[in-house]
Amino acid sequence: MRRFTGPRPPRQEVCELCGVAVAEERHRHLVETERRALVCACVPCALLLDRPGAAVGGRFRAVPDRYLTDPGHRLDDGAWDLLRIPVGVAFFFRNAALDRLVAFYPSPAGATESELDPETWQTVLGASGLAALLEPDVEALLLRRSGGRTTCHLVPIDICYELVGRMRMLWQGFDGGAEARAALDTFFAQVERRAKAPTAAALTAAAEAGRS
Repeated sequence: MRRFTGPRPPRQEVCELCGVAVAEERHRHLVETERRALVCACVPCALLLDRPGAAVGGRFRAVPDRYLTDPGHRLDDGAWDLLRIPVGVAFFFRNAALDRLVAFYPSPAGATESELDPETWQTVLGASGLAALLEPDVEALLLRRSGGRTTCHLVPIDICYELVGRMRMLWQGFDGGAEARAALDTFFAQVERRAKAPTAAALTAAAEAGRS
């Protein structure tokens, strides 16, 4: 009876493609486009799907591991107000199935969607080179408004949902509370440490691809 009454061992993560056990710090994520869901994968399976044209019938897409910043693009308060986001954090990604941008922000209920028309998207974020580099479904533009400034980073989509889960767990009161704000500071400090500015060649190639 002891093994039924004692604490349960942590659940072992497994690759949802090949079934191999995966250590927590060594697994990658895929987006299953039909269900709009994240699934765990081992590094070899994720690398196979990282290659162009390697997705299984378009069903899975590997989440990249790049973090980018655009120091030359600044959002003022007027631009943020156009987004009509009631909290200071939001992320935006292009839904390939809908062929449009969708916006979410963390809340006590989890990820909450905000309606965003294409004209507003172009006005607020279109001037950033990061918008042209954004990969549909698997990457997001992550924005934070704090201390009178708004930052914008291109990040893997999975960390956005990780942030949503963390905020849901810590949220207290109307504005989230001190513990949630401290967690936000830590999270964004990690993002800023990892983020790099894209090369001019990458921005030019992305802009040309968008015009074609």
